[in-house]
Amino acid sequence: MTRHIRFNAFDMNCVAHQSPGLWRHPKDQSHRYTDISYWTELARLLERGRFDGLFIADVLGTYDVYGGSDEAAIRQGAQIPVADPLLLVSAMAAVTEQLGFGITTGTGFEHPYPFARRMSTLDHLTRGRIGWNVVTGYLPSAARNMGDAGLLDHDARYDHADEYLEVLYKLWEGSWEDDAVVRDRERGVYVDPSKVHHIGHEGQHFTVPGIHLSEPSPQRTPVIFQAGASPRGVAFAAENAEAVFVGAPSKRVLAQTVRNIRAALVDAGRDPYSARIYALATIITDATDEAADAKHSEYRTYTTAEGALVFMSGWMGIDLSTYDLDDPIGVVESNAIRSAVAAFQETNDEGREWTIRDIADWAGIGGMGPLFVGSGETVADTLQDWVAETDVDGFNLAYAVTPGSFEDVVEHVIPVLVARGAYPAEKETATLRHTLFGRGDKLPDEHRGARYRQGLPSLA
Repeated sequence: MTRHIRFNAFDMNCVAHQSPGLWRHPKDQSHRYTDISYWTELARLLERGRFDGLFIADVLGTYDVYGGSDEAAIRQGAQIPVADPLLLVSAMAAVTEQLGFGITTGTGFEHPYPFARRMSTLDHLTRGRIGWNVVTGYLPSAARNMGDAGLLDHDARYDHADEYLEVLYKLWEGSWEDDAVVRDRERGVYVDPSKVHHIGHEGQHFTVPGIHLSEPSPQRTPVIFQAGASPRGVAFAAENAEAVFVGAPSKRVLAQTVRNIRAALVDAGRDPYSARIYALATIITDATDEAADAKHSEYRTYTTAEGALVFMSGWMGIDLSTYDLDDPIGVVESNAIRSAVAAFQETNDEGREWTIRDIADWAGIGGMGPLFVGSGETVADTLQDWVAETDVDGFNLAYAVTPGSFEDVVEHVIPVLVARGAYPAEKETATLRHTLFGRGDKLPDEHRGARYRQGLPSLA
C-alpha cells in the first residue's frame, strides 16, 4: 500500500514569514494579514486541499541578533510587525469543518493557568481541532521585554517547560471527570462537585492549587506539537509531542533527525510512529517544469540576502553580519535553535562546507527547509522520494507568495498524489487527534499526559 503524504500549511500573523523580500511580489497577499477575510479564505482553500492543518508560527520579540539590533528586521519586515495567532482561530473554524489549527505560544512568557483556559476554549469552539506548538523561546529580545535579563540556558528552558506541561496536564486531564457536568434541572445542580478536583500543584516554577476553569473539551489536551531537534528538544518531544516539525537542508540530515526522533519515542515507552513528523519545505509548481522554473527565477529576483541572514542569525543565535560571505560557520555554540546550527555545520549536498553566502541563498525562499521546484508530477516524485528515503510523515509547507503557493499545490501537486494513492481523496470530519492517528479524540494511555487522569482529590 502506498504511504500517504501529509501536509500542513505554515503561516504566521505577519508579512515576511519564511521568505523575506517576497512581500514585494505583486501577487503576494501577506500584507492582508490584518484582514480576517485573508485567513478565512486561506482556511477554505486548505480544507479544499485536505491539509491536516494550518500551523501558525509566532514570536514575542524581534530578530535583533544580526548586526546587534532589530533595525534590519524592521526594515525587511522580517516577522515584524507581528500579531497574535490565537485570535485568528475562531473565525477560520467557523468557515471549515475538517481543518486543524496548530497555534504557537511560548512557555516562558505566560502562566499556564490562564493559558489552559484559552486552549480549552479554542478546543470547544473548533470542536476539537486545535493543537498547540510548544516553544521555549529563542529570541533574547522577547525575554528582555518580559522583564528578564535574557534567555535561560537552552536546556534550562526545557526543564522549565517540563513543569509547565505538568501543570497543564493536571488541569486538562485530571481536574474534571468526563461526567462532571450533569445539568440536573430537577436538583438545580449544574456540575457535580465530587467530580471536580483541585490539582494541588507545588513545583519549582509554579504553584497552582485550584481547579481548571473550563469543563472538558472534545480533546481535553490539545494535540501537542513541538519543533525542537536538539538532543534535549528530542527528549522533550519524545515525552510530549504528537506532531514534530523539523527543518533540514538535505535528505541525509532529515533522515538522521527522523531516526533520532523515532528512537527517542521508543525510549520513552511510546510507539515510534506515535508522533507525526513534518519536514519544512517550500513548493514552487506550475503546469510544466518550464513554467515552474520560470516562476522560481522570477521569485528569486525578489529575495533579499539581508532578510535571509536576519532570520538565520535569530534562529542560529549567531550574528552572521560578523562573517565574510565566503566564511564557513565553523564550530560555535548556540543558545537559540541548536539544530539550526548543526544542520549547516554538516557538509552540503555538494560535499563542501556551508558558507554564509550559501546560507543566505538557501534561506531566501522558505527558510531552513528545502525548495522543491517543478510540475505537479515532478514535485510529487520528489516528495515521495523524500518520504521513502527519510521516513518522514509529511511536510510543513511554507509559501513563497501567499496564497498563491498554496493554491498551486492544491491545483498541481495534490491531484497527482491522489491519483497515485499517495494522498487522501477525501477526509473525515473529526478532531485533529483522530485525523492524525485514527484512534479517537483523547491522549493515548502511553502518553505522559495520561498519567494525570487519576489520583486528584475531589472537592466534595
